[in-house]
Amino acid sequence: MYAVKFDRRTLFKSAGAYGITLAIPDVLRSETANEAATPAAVNEASASSGVFQEPLIVAPDNPAQWEAFRRDLAAWRKAERERLRYSDSLYTLPESRWTSRNFACCFVMLCDLEFYSPATGNYRVESFLEEGRREFGGYDSVVLWHAYPRIGVDDRNQFDFYRDMPGGLDGLRRLSRTLHDHGVKVFIDYNPWDQGTRREGKDDFDVLSMIVGETEADGVFLDTLSQGAESFRSKLDAVRRGVALESEDTVPLDVLYFHNMSWAQWYFDSQVPGILRNKWFERRHMQHQIHRWNHDHINELQMAWMNGSGMLIWENVFGSWVGWSQSDRAILRSMLPIQRRYSSLFAGEGWTPLVETSQPDLYASLWEDGSRKLWTLVNRSERSITGELLTVSHSEPCQYFDLVKGEPISVVHGHERTSLRGTVPPRGIGAILCTKADEGSDFDKFLHDQRSLHQRRSEDRTFAFRPSVQKTVERIVPAQGGKIPDGMVLIPAARFLMKVSFRTREPGFYESSTDINLDNPLLVVEFERDVVLQSYAIDAAPVTNAQYAEFLRATSYKPVHSENFLKHWKDGKVPPPGLEDHPVVYVDLDDARAYARWAGKRLPTEEEWQHAAQGSGNLRYPWGNEMLPNRCNGGETGSTMPVTAFPLGRSPFGCYDMCGNTWEWTESERSDERTRFCILKGGSFYQARGSEWYADGGPQPSEFASKYLLMWPGVDRCATIGFRCVVDN
Repeated sequence: MYAVKFDRRTLFKSAGAYGITLAIPDVLRSETANEAATPAAVNEASASSGVFQEPLIVAPDNPAQWEAFRRDLAAWRKAERERLRYSDSLYTLPESRWTSRNFACCFVMLCDLEFYSPATGNYRVESFLEEGRREFGGYDSVVLWHAYPRIGVDDRNQFDFYRDMPGGLDGLRRLSRTLHDHGVKVFIDYNPWDQGTRREGKDDFDVLSMIVGETEADGVFLDTLSQGAESFRSKLDAVRRGVALESEDTVPLDVLYFHNMSWAQWYFDSQVPGILRNKWFERRHMQHQIHRWNHDHINELQMAWMNGSGMLIWENVFGSWVGWSQSDRAILRSMLPIQRRYSSLFAGEGWTPLVETSQPDLYASLWEDGSRKLWTLVNRSERSITGELLTVSHSEPCQYFDLVKGEPISVVHGHERTSLRGTVPPRGIGAILCTKADEGSDFDKFLHDQRSLHQRRSEDRTFAFRPSVQKTVERIVPAQGGKIPDGMVLIPAARFLMKVSFRTREPGFYESSTDINLDNPLLVVEFERDVVLQSYAIDAAPVTNAQYAEFLRATSYKPVHSENFLKHWKDGKVPPPGLEDHPVVYVDLDDARAYARWAGKRLPTEEEWQHAAQGSGNLRYPWGNEMLPNRCNGGETGSTMPVTAFPLGRSPFGCYDMCGNTWEWTESERSDERTRFCILKGGSFYQARGSEWYADGGPQPSEFASKYLLMWPGVDRCATIGFRCVVDN
């Protein structure tokens, strides 16, 4: 029996934790040389056992069984293609052929400081791609990720977030064209779980197709899905031919014909490398390997190498830093030029998995056409493997090259066999080319470049931690001889144990992804820290529309980027009638800071805000330890309320509106030089419902901290974030 048991793991956004035991039934064992299973037997057995229906087909441990295993694979593939009446017409379209060569896909947070500059308001395409070439070997495509984990703070839907990016959809089209100029394909993403925000009044697929057309995107990433609808495929084809659908979960075989690509996410391999089911079934189907929280990617790299498949490069995981080691980067740099140059082999019919090698812990796949053979090798051990790697027949003259090192390989010819000798480093990869053809005028340069890459190899597997540094807060003393300005309340100096509750979500805590709870990425956790505060005064109520209008009249303030600035005001100049005493919203962090400077104040830190809300008794809510009626804006009216509408909800220090109504900016801005974020406090009237992946909404306890990723004003300004100010005493 061929059998393996996977470790138990939790899968995000999927079916949940699972443990899988795979066992191939006796009818598939074919242990004797002449005992090949028939397609009918394979089909019947696999249907009942599910063996070949698993996303990663497990190989037998015993090399003596590999030949029979390969026959079973071939028979299963033939039977399934016949059963499904499989059509490969989408894969043969000239506009779609790029997908089988798309080995390196980079997942890009549009708020990533390496990709976007808040200072200039421009995408940093040139430097971003140059960094990708230097560190990873370059990108074939990028996924432009936009909404999650910010979506749900207000009622903007996922499509609104694309519209609110710099330059809107026109800006994204210009971005796509720039990436295309560099040979990089562009994916936008679709979040099917977004059903609780503002509705478009039309089908999601119609909106997506329109956005694909306007942005000139090349593909749609199907977040959380194993497949899209065939009707979506038709709508995309009507707008832009050759647009790829790439699912996050494994595509079922019966719809593989209209899905060019998919992730191979959280596939747990055994010692003997397994076979990617969908890649085996359709050699041109591109799968991108990914374990996004791993600090070690060698298992994914080796899986891609043995299966002629691709990698997802993802370091900024929704605002958490999960950077690649130097060792993994070096391996990918060596892999990609080989995969790209010989992409026709990796997408062709001449794939023989698990060919015999000469060393234990060394495994190989063979890829061939009429004139070339290419062996991809992986070393599963922690020791270097040196000496004879393979023996091959030499019936015809052939030149042999080590493509990783970029040099001819050492060979020893016997009577009927040739011994191929070399070294594969610990947990490393190898590549041997046998060619009878002219490899082209650029082959010498290719080998030279591979030698240069090999010289940059690294054994450093350490994870480079990125600390988040808080922005310096400058003390602001009242200008009037230390007198507390009107409308503020004095908070005495204090030292206390500050309790914080925080939903880990996938953006993590204040630091890196090492803080993520992998068993439950949405877990609310609590922690405490000692806090010492000097005496300060804080606004008794949030800044209102009327107060902000006074600031504008006095200063003629205009933000550098005005998108969505005071969006709810008439022409962005006059507060809506009747909302003068409501909290001002549609202001970003810098808009709030500008007001504070004009008022001779500053924004409160997270610690100052929380202490003013809960008092010295560390109350859960400003008024006590239980949620009570008529204490805050719970969203009953669907909008903001006057800032003093709930006198019973005041804090022990007399502060209004510190729970519900709007979230409030704090001066607790942090950055790890890839992600900027600010801690929001208080909760708001708005709560998106229907998905656990939305940002937390509704009124929140005083200790609750929300990590709000910052990008640029058009995105950061929204209908549910206001602010209040403090001065130092």
